[in-house]
Amino acid sequence: MINILGTYECKADAKGRVMLPAALKKQMAPFINDGFVIKRSVFNKCLELHPMSEWDKIISEVNKLNRFVKKNNDFIRSYMSGLKIINIDSVSRLLIPKDLIAFASLDKEIVLSSSVNIIEVWDKELYEESVSSSLKDFGSLTEEVMGNNVANDIP
Repeated sequence: MINILGTYECKADAKGRVMLPAALKKQMAPFINDGFVIKRSVFNKCLELHPMSEWDKIISEVNKLNRFVKKNNDFIRSYMSGLKIINIDSVSRLLIPKDLIAFASLDKEIVLSSSVNIIEVWDKELYEESVSSSLKDFGSLTEEVMGNNVANDIP
């Protein structure tokens, strides 16, 4: 199981290349050579960088959908559209495809933010707006999401 930690501010160059911060690269060392899938987020205006082993788990669930049900096909088409396989180059950079840069409104200043087993790729300004918005009522959200889970001893 992959567990990535941290939020990192980075810069993208004119070609969409982003240098991985050393602390993030160190965490990714066990799986960095396996490649990644980068795709549009379903719920946010950001991108998701999935280590290939984690992507394989997701896609195995998607493959269980009955393709003789139209909404399943529509979901699969939408979910899979625009995704790309990418690798980290020899100098620890990832190249974000132009169409995905446009989708996430990425500018020069970006944020790589861990989301347990994936990394979200955000425009810095949009990331700060999203975090600020979700923190306004974070206590209520925490109670709603985690409060009824008696198995968790998370404070």
